[in-house]
Amino acid sequence: MNSNQIHINPWLMPLSWLYGALTGTRNFMYDMGWLKSRSYDIPVICVGNITVGGTGKTPLVEYLLRLLGKQLRTAVLSRGYKRKGSGYLLADETTPANRLGDEPWQIKHKFPQAYVAVDADRRRGIEHLMHDSSTSNVQAIVLDDAFQHRRVKAGLNILLTDYNRLVTEDKLLPAGRLRESVSNMERAQIIVVTKCPADLSPMGFRVVQQCLALKPYQDLFFSTLRYAPLQALFRDGQRNLESLRAENIHVLLVTGIANPYQMEQDLRKYAQHIRTLSFPDHHKYRSADVRLINKSFADMPRPKIVITTEKDAARLSGVKGLDSQVEENLYVLPIQVEIMRNHTTAFNEKILNYVHKNSRNSGLAEG
Repeated sequence: MNSNQIHINPWLMPLSWLYGALTGTRNFMYDMGWLKSRSYDIPVICVGNITVGGTGKTPLVEYLLRLLGKQLRTAVLSRGYKRKGSGYLLADETTPANRLGDEPWQIKHKFPQAYVAVDADRRRGIEHLMHDSSTSNVQAIVLDDAFQHRRVKAGLNILLTDYNRLVTEDKLLPAGRLRESVSNMERAQIIVVTKCPADLSPMGFRVVQQCLALKPYQDLFFSTLRYAPLQALFRDGQRNLESLRAENIHVLLVTGIANPYQMEQDLRKYAQHIRTLSFPDHHKYRSADVRLINKSFADMPRPKIVITTEKDAARLSGVKGLDSQVEENLYVLPIQVEIMRNHTTAFNEKILNYVHKNSRNSGLAEG
């Protein structure tokens, strides 16, 4: 755990207490049945968190698509954060990123056979996916970032917490970054600690396990990030990460994500010289940002490249004004989730057993 990633503003704690009273009252009303949740007769898996900012939800959603897509017609339903427009929208390969949001656009382009839809009202989105003629053959739905959307009662809740900012070490908004109190972790059947260092020691696993103090019915897994070869954004081509070290390449890392810390640390294993331009999560790149990227790259010694995230690629691919040398040397770093401690099979079985037992297709239940 990296305590430097946890910043608490104690002078805002009175506002956090008020916020906690409001969210606690809402959750209590759902728990008592005064506010109604709806469940569905097909598998619905929620991937979420109780913090503001990135905990690695999209990579885990992609993991589930790779796992379930081999057997089932799977859909992903997202809020479509910061997209233009509202209501329900089913994506196709031509839907622009600004109408979907960064993550749904990324998922659709990596998994063209999956249904990818956006709707802030998850209940309405599920109804569309289940009953519209174009998607009525859907067999499983993955909800991206819907842990607080309690109008839907998911059959399986997977809650993520960043290794560098465990929820048990955080505080409620606005003093910290918690959306609701830590006690609401109890709604999740599976907890995944994300962005762990690949060399985390056995003692490190035990410390985190003790900090989280999960209930007996909850399963705990740890995950780390694995990186595929760098992919050129504006042309065909790729580059292995090992080449950064072998060729002593200078890297300009451009990110607009909630927490680039672990990615930067991982890249330092391959590159000695890294300059980071870190923008806010879901940042919309403007002319001043483009000029900063161009100047930063021009000031760096050769050999040099620009590396960005898959989420940022959706936005950078459409901006104007990038220098030709920047475009020529701009690469995207694809990431995948890896379940640690040889628990991949156990994690997969948890997911598949839930899906098979709750499928409307009896053949799948036998599968």
